[in-house]
Amino acid sequence: MAIQQGDQLPDATLSVMKEGRPSRVSVSELTAGKKVVIFAVPGAFTPTCSEHHLPGYVRNSEAIKDKGVSSIVCVAVNDAFVMDAWGKDNDADDIVMAGDGNGEFAKALGLEMDGSGFGLGMRSQRYAMIVEDGVVTTLAVEAPGDFSVSRAESILEAL
Repeated sequence: MAIQQGDQLPDATLSVMKEGRPSRVSVSELTAGKKVVIFAVPGAFTPTCSEHHLPGYVRNSEAIKDKGVSSIVCVAVNDAFVMDAWGKDNDADDIVMAGDGNGEFAKALGLEMDGSGFGLGMRSQRYAMIVEDGVVTTLAVEAPGDFSVSRAESILEAL
């Protein structure tokens, strides 16, 4: 069953780049005692993700943080190296670029998708959530092929 509003996030481990090396970080470490926006994309450097999803959060990061959000976390089933390069390519300095390399977080949330028809293997569905102290307060999961409810502008309105 997929995660729902009101649920505690599973404490999976993600990977981020720190001092030029991959570093593991727990989801609870990212969210404990904070209001955080987490958004997930099927893949770094893919068209909708690169042209719209991540850039929207880059453009709106200050406005989102002005609503009391401590951090914005972008997650994809990619490794920390790819996430770091993608973040640099999009000037995403204000966004935590977190790799879910084995898809464990996506699976734990019940939000994985099979992209093998496109040669992508198992990936994450496109979604965004607002999390307060580890609890999901807002959850916006896209229907396959859609891009509307998880946009930065939609999350900004929800805040």
